[in-house]
Amino acid sequence: MVLDKIDLSILNILQNNSNLTTKELAAKVNLSVTPVFERVKKLEKEGYIKKYKAILDAEKLDRGLIVFCNIKLKEHTRVIGNQFVNDIMSFKEVVECYNISGDYDFLLKILVKDMKSYQNFVLNHLGDIDNIGSAKSTFVMGEIKNSHIVPL
Repeated sequence: MVLDKIDLSILNILQNNSNLTTKELAAKVNLSVTPVFERVKKLEKEGYIKKYKAILDAEKLDRGLIVFCNIKLKEHTRVIGNQFVNDIMSFKEVVECYNISGDYDFLLKILVKDMKSYQNFVLNHLGDIDNIGSAKSTFVMGEIKNSHIVPL
């Protein structure tokens, strides 16, 4: 699928406010409702739009401490890597996980209530994963920019 100017405009508008009705979206891109509806459905079908979601305020929900944790595994086999990924996927505190290059193997973004909660997470969850060789935690003091916007 080749995206034209209108498709890109639709994507840009929706990633800033996915709560718009098709009628409101159509008005913003200067098309009638039916073609906009069809374009959105095609963008969804082709995977350009993965899902719609609400972005919550973590601090108001007692998950205000953001921790980035670099993980280095002791060994690197497919089985061990897959087991680590499965373990991480089961932890609700881990909201993002990236397989990275460099000195570490994975970068985790963890949301918890406070330092005591993070200590509990490290001791009772990360500590249960046998193949972690080292972990380095970085604590966020202030969030400057947190955007889920893909630049178009």
